[in-house]
Amino acid sequence: MSLINYNHLYYFWHICKEGSVAGAAEVLHLAPQTLTGQIKILEARLQGKLFRRQGRGLVPSELGQLVFRYADRMFTLSQEMLDIVNYRKESGTLFEVGVADALSKRLISEILNVAVVEDEQIHLRCYESTHEMLLEQLSQHKLDMIISDCPIDSTQQEGLFSVKIGECGISFWCKKPLPEAPFPACLEHRRLLIPGRRSMLGRKLLNWIQTQGLQVEVLGEFDDAALMKAFGEMHSAIFVAPTSYISNSGNNENTVELGRLENVMEEYHAIFAERMIQHSAVQRICNHDYATLFHSR
Repeated sequence: MSLINYNHLYYFWHICKEGSVAGAAEVLHLAPQTLTGQIKILEARLQGKLFRRQGRGLVPSELGQLVFRYADRMFTLSQEMLDIVNYRKESGTLFEVGVADALSKRLISEILNVAVVEDEQIHLRCYESTHEMLLEQLSQHKLDMIISDCPIDSTQQEGLFSVKIGECGISFWCKKPLPEAPFPACLEHRRLLIPGRRSMLGRKLLNWIQTQGLQVEVLGEFDDAALMKAFGEMHSAIFVAPTSYISNSGNNENTVELGRLENVMEEYHAIFAERMIQHSAVQRICNHDYATLFHSR
């Protein structure tokens, strides 16, 4: 029996993942006609149709679903092999980590610093995006780890695990002159800047505001924490930041804490794929004791 042409199988795998020949052709930088011809050859070899039409897209047939399950395991394993080979390069250990942009940059830098040790050369690549986008990149083996504000359910995300790194208190801050009303009524006297509602903290804050019965004016929602703080300090708006914001970053003394929340915390979770369990940087971040870092928070 002749062997399968693995290029054909690779093209089939991409068409399944993209949902169309055109989408796969764009990713693979090939002409759609080329892919169509190659899939016909593969179908002849397997003696059956691999796709069926569904709307304007393609979905695997029953045979296609069977072939895809094996192809997905094959190409995932090959990517894992390349990752491991890459980590063993003499030039250093590559560590690609994604960071949810809503999180405190200072705390993230402290966490990432744990991955850097003197006796190991490490090449760090750091990317920022939303939790959803980073999780997709992690699932596609384009990242080794992500640090986000919410965990994942391993029973729903096969092959992914999360470890809680820590949590910190949240406060409302404002530049002088301050509103005269006490906290939290003062939040109704100035426009408010909060994390985007796509983030876990943003959703928690909106829920807290609603339960308090506050009538606030939200000037802006920010996915990027650093931009929200900078914008807040430039205007008279109230913004949200970790309780340790001033004391640990030496920010403007004219920025004052209006009040802190007792039951709303900003959480930090490390999320990684099963294949990364043996990665030295992943191990250091997951096994480190962050009690000192989050103690005052």
